[in-house]
Amino acid sequence: MAISYDDIVAARERGKQVVLTTPLLPSQSFSAMSGREVWLKAENLQRTGSFKIRGAMNALSQLPEESRDRGVVAASAGNHAQGVALAARTLGIPATVFMPRTAAIPKVAATRGYGADVRLVGDHIGDCVDAAHEFRTESGAAFIHPYDDIAIIAGQGTMGLELLDQLPDAATIVIPVGGGGLVSGSAVAVKARRPDVRIVGVEAEAMPLYVTSRAEGTPTDVPFVRTVADGIAVARASVPAFELIEAHVDDVVTVADTHINEAVALLLERAKFLVEPAGAAGLAAVLHGKVIGGPDPVVAVLSGGNIDLLFVETVVRHGMEARGRYGSFRVRVPDVPGQLHRVTTILAEKEGNVLSVEHHREGAGLDFGLVEIRMSIATRGHDHFDEIVAELRRHYEVILDSNPGNAASESILGA
Repeated sequence: MAISYDDIVAARERGKQVVLTTPLLPSQSFSAMSGREVWLKAENLQRTGSFKIRGAMNALSQLPEESRDRGVVAASAGNHAQGVALAARTLGIPATVFMPRTAAIPKVAATRGYGADVRLVGDHIGDCVDAAHEFRTESGAAFIHPYDDIAIIAGQGTMGLELLDQLPDAATIVIPVGGGGLVSGSAVAVKARRPDVRIVGVEAEAMPLYVTSRAEGTPTDVPFVRTVADGIAVARASVPAFELIEAHVDDVVTVADTHINEAVALLLERAKFLVEPAGAAGLAAVLHGKVIGGPDPVVAVLSGGNIDLLFVETVVRHGMEARGRYGSFRVRVPDVPGQLHRVTTILAEKEGNVLSVEHHREGAGLDFGLVEIRMSIATRGHDHFDEIVAELRRHYEVILDSNPGNAASESILGA
């Protein structure tokens, strides 16, 4: 079940007509925030918006002619679907992709745009996998697994080869981990050329698949839990990926959703990169000191950029809240004229920027004669938010709906 360095080199050749060489850029902002020399590997700018095209091209290129005629089938909610669809179109192979009915509309549209026959079934990826296996049985199509496949893992490993070509002195590489294909394949490639490089995988704190598997000493499934990083929310471990991770990956750590959202917002603001939460997990780990040990330079792999634009506002708002740049609260004031003006005057004097105001004369827990003013504000940071709340509390009862001020110790100092 193992793959070799030569397998990855061959995969690179198979994918060269489609796979882009994505930028590897230094970041002064993130270096200053983390106290390390940080570089960004922008796989969010890859064809189809993620690294998945690397593995798909390698797997589909090796199918025998009779299998190509019968086509391929895949199950995915997004990135793998698009990778398989583009690889199949490039190679002239019919592709059928089962996606959940809840899949993001842009991802469904993109997969269809690459030429796949998209079929929406069920409410989660498990339903899609079942439907894909049934389709394979009926049609003879080859099932293309998103990560539990040696050819897929070898293809993803081409990112590691490319990274070392671009930055030969890279010393620590931090890679988001879902099913484990990217981190395991890249680790094989990197360690073959530079065994001294430290490889760190990063999982969502809500779904620590390989952290759990390592602790158990065997591939171990974890319960599905909702996380903002849906692209790495994988519940079932891969045996070959686990074995390669054990052999070549130095550490696997987890990062909280709050810190992932913060990294998404920072990437937009500082690097001008639109990165999906799963793709920002590695940078979040670097910025929050989860990548312990290992020399610099450290490369954070931005593994994907396929995020629904309707979701961007929510993620960025949460990220800004984590940085103390956004907060919401309720101020309870006497039901007499001039109180709203007085509250907004305090905010103006303290240089808080009002984003929204709601004025309520009744509601649960609101005593007679009181009015509740619900407000969202933008501030310069945690200390500024705390200063505004403290001044309001000198005059009124204030109830925090979000509390970025008290999160200061968990956010990025100086951000």
